[in-house]
Amino acid sequence: MKRNRINIRVADETWRRLQTEAHTHGSTMTAIIETALDQYFHPDQINARETLLLSRMDRFDARQGRIEADVRLCTETVGQYVLYWLTLMEPIPESERDAAHALGRRRYEHFIEQVAMRLNGRGGVRTQQGLDGTGPEHDE
Repeated sequence: MKRNRINIRVADETWRRLQTEAHTHGSTMTAIIETALDQYFHPDQINARETLLLSRMDRFDARQGRIEADVRLCTETVGQYVLYWLTLMEPIPESERDAAHALGRRRYEHFIEQVAMRLNGRGGVRTQQGLDGTGPEHDE
């Protein structure tokens, strides 16, 4: 392909920036100028890229909003459960407290082990209940 030569005059600062950018990115000044001219002559391509990027950002924002709503729901659910549990629990008689505390520690350790196992990718409550969009009822 034949390449035509042009001569242009630019300000000293523009010349220095052009040289610096070409050197920094391992490109040529000609390539940078050709890219700039292409973008100038075809602004619709830039708009298409911007539109695509904005569309992707909008989808990301929507997903982030759903995640925040899920976290709020989980936090409120746990808070309400704890409040409900604390209001219904009868005080433990003094004679049974040591045994109840030991049982509570064992149950707590088991609970933490289950949470750790689920967080390490071995299923979870959402998967068991079919809330994550998997399972036979979601395979259609």
